[in-house]
Amino acid sequence: MTAKRATHGARHVAIIMDGNGRWAKKRHLPRAVGHQRGVEAVRTVVRAAREMGLEALTLYAFSTENWRRPEDEISALMGLLKRYIVADIDEFVANNVRLRIIGDHTALPADVVALLDDALARTAENDGTTLVIALNYGAQDEIARAATKAAAKGPITPAAIEAELDTAGLPPLDLLIRTSGEVRLSNFLLWQAAYAEMWFTEVLWPDFTPDHLREALAEFTKRERRYGGR
Repeated sequence: MTAKRATHGARHVAIIMDGNGRWAKKRHLPRAVGHQRGVEAVRTVVRAAREMGLEALTLYAFSTENWRRPEDEISALMGLLKRYIVADIDEFVANNVRLRIIGDHTALPADVVALLDDALARTAENDGTTLVIALNYGAQDEIARAATKAAAKGPITPAAIEAELDTAGLPPLDLLIRTSGEVRLSNFLLWQAAYAEMWFTEVLWPDFTPDHLREALAEFTKRERRYGGR
């Protein structure tokens, strides 16, 4: 069963899921609790994205810069990622969700890599919503890698670079959402966001709900996309 036809016009939405730490700090809780609640938000939003007919949902889960965080926090994040994949892979299969990774996930711990590779294989033939998880991802690194590959094949053109990006084959990015009140891209989908619409919210990621996603998509339908034209 493929995702139902969307009425909002967006095919591909990406989210910078920001604010887990601040959510926990406001409640005098450990940062790990904020990340746990963040995973719960991921689960509900992924389900909603499928129901809303999105072809692709890209989530910024772990950046190349996140390795600078304390080791215990990185370990907790990897543990949460493992539990999420184990808990939800059967649901992905049952609901025709295809998993895709951008970034170099092979640099993650071996047990995490094994789980991700298994999930990628089990969902490879699904043709419903594609859930794209950015892991060990940085847009500047992605563009540099893509340009290097393009140069090895011939002239470097925008089309040649785009064909080598981690997101090759996905629908163009329509809408980029960032939670927590920050207004920056943080090295996420820099190439793909060239003509994407942006939607920023003060809501911290653990508090982000399907209603917020609907609000963002409703705003998207009001935007006039000119792509540099008049």
